[in-house]
Amino acid sequence: MKKLLTFIVILLIIVAGYFAYHQFYRPEKTEITNFADCAAAGNPIMESYPRRCNANGKTFTEDIGNLLEKENTIRVDEPRPLTLVGNPIIIKGQARGFWFFEASFPVKLIDAQGNVLGTGIAEAQSDWMTENFVPFQAELKYIASADGSGRLILARDNPSGLPQNNDSLNIPIQYLKSNGKIKVKVFFQNSELDASTDYDCSKFLAVEREVDKTEGIARVALEELLKGPSQAEKDLGFTTTIPAGVKIQKLEITDGVAKVDFSSDLESGVGGSCRVTAIRAQISETLKQFSTVSSIIISINGRTEDILQP
Repeated sequence: MKKLLTFIVILLIIVAGYFAYHQFYRPEKTEITNFADCAAAGNPIMESYPRRCNANGKTFTEDIGNLLEKENTIRVDEPRPLTLVGNPIIIKGQARGFWFFEASFPVKLIDAQGNVLGTGIAEAQSDWMTENFVPFQAELKYIASADGSGRLILARDNPSGLPQNNDSLNIPIQYLKSNGKIKVKVFFQNSELDASTDYDCSKFLAVEREVDKTEGIARVALEELLKGPSQAEKDLGFTTTIPAGVKIQKLEITDGVAKVDFSSDLESGVGGSCRVTAIRAQISETLKQFSTVSSIIISINGRTEDILQP
C-alpha cells in the first residue's frame, strides 16, 4: 500500500511538472502572416508566378503588385518586382498607345506609408498614336527613406481628369536606404533548410548582409559572397561551393550584361559538373538581384573559354 501511494505521488509530481513547463516555458510560435515570413521559416515554396508558400494549412502569395492584371495594357521589363534598385531608377517597358498623352506618362516612387519619394516622366520610344504596345523608358531620382521598401507607380496619363480614365500599374521594389547602410543578398546552399526533396546543384537560399551604401553595390554584394558563410550561418547549415581566396579583378555592367573577371583561384581544385554548376549559380543569383543585371559573363584572368570545366 505504501509503495502504491509513493508511486501515485511521484506520478502526480511528474504530471504537474509537465503541465507547469508547458504553461510557463513553452516557446511561443511566431505567427506567419505573409509570404516573406513563410519563406523565411523554411516552408515549402511552389515555383509558380507569383510564388506561393504553404504554412500551417494556409497559402501565402508573393506580392508582385498588379503586374499580371495589367499585362495586356502595360508591361515593365525592368525593374522586376522586389528587386533592389539604384538611384536613379531606370524603368523600361511597353504600354499601349492610349496609356500615353503627348508621348509620355508620369511615374513615381512611394514608400510603405505612401509618401512620395520621387517622380519622373516615362517617354515613348516610338510613335505612340496607336493601340499597339509602344516601348517606353524613364529615369526616376528619389530621396531615400529609412524603410527601403516601396512601390513604383506608373500612371496612365489622364488629361481629361475623369475618374473612369484613371489607371495605374504598381510594382513593389527595394530601394537604397537613407541610413548609410543597405541590405544585399548572397546565395549559399543549405540542405537542412531547403524544403525540396530532390537535390539541385543550382538551387540556393538567400542570406542578407548589411553593407555600406555605395554606387558599386553589385561588386560589394559579390565580395560578400566570396567571403563565404559566417560562423553563425555555418551553424545553421549554410555552405558555399566557391573556393577560398577568390578575388574580383574587374566588374562591368553594360546594357544589362555583367562581365566579371575573377582570379585563377575560382577554378582551383574545382571538379565535377555539379560543383561547376553551383559556382556559376551562386555568382549569377547574387548579381541578378539587381535590376541592372539580366545576364552574366564570367571570366578568369580574361578567359571565358575552357573555364570552370567539370
